[in-house]
Amino acid sequence: MILLTGFEPFGGETANSSWAAARSAARQLQAEGLDVRAVELPCVFGASAKALEEAMERSLPELVLCAGQAGGRSRISLERVAINCDDARIPDNAGNRPVDEPVVQDGPAAYFTSLPIKAALAALTAEQIPAEVSQSAGTYVCNHVFYALMHALRLLPGTRGGFVHIPFADTQVPVGSSAPSLPAQQMAAALAVVVRTTLGTTADLRLAAGATH
Repeated sequence: MILLTGFEPFGGETANSSWAAARSAARQLQAEGLDVRAVELPCVFGASAKALEEAMERSLPELVLCAGQAGGRSRISLERVAINCDDARIPDNAGNRPVDEPVVQDGPAAYFTSLPIKAALAALTAEQIPAEVSQSAGTYVCNHVFYALMHALRLLPGTRGGFVHIPFADTQVPVGSSAPSLPAQQMAAALAVVVRTTLGTTADLRLAAGATH
């Protein structure tokens, strides 16, 4: 079983590109004969992690790929690390606004993804999908879910998982706006590429994709 997740709209928006991409990617992969389930998570600290954990308990997945919307980014961002910190610049959908609070009390400072992000980067680039390895998933609900996922996976050594940020869909951006975006179909295809690459990769590529700042 493969579990894909995206988020409900937040911040006053009416859509969230991550959920649309997760649903569409699930359909693509199901058409290829894979057992895939897509779940929409609430954009709420605590509740999002609980919803993810409940979905994992029901599905018993071998792979969990969580996606989130990162307005302002122009590429598919393969997240490398989740940190144990909630620090919200804006309230979540329940009005929560934690500042400098741990995702998991007494948990480790950080977890690295268990996805082969370098191999995924190479596969996305080969498909001419703009992509990058990201060194920070932020400190909002996306990072909260990413950290909660990796914390849960420490007890499931046979299951791999990680997080991908995607830009706005082009349909979310007003005509004439300079905000970066990608076609919704391309972002769904990107999630499917990450899934296929992970299933077919046991050891990640050694490929330079770091950052200088």
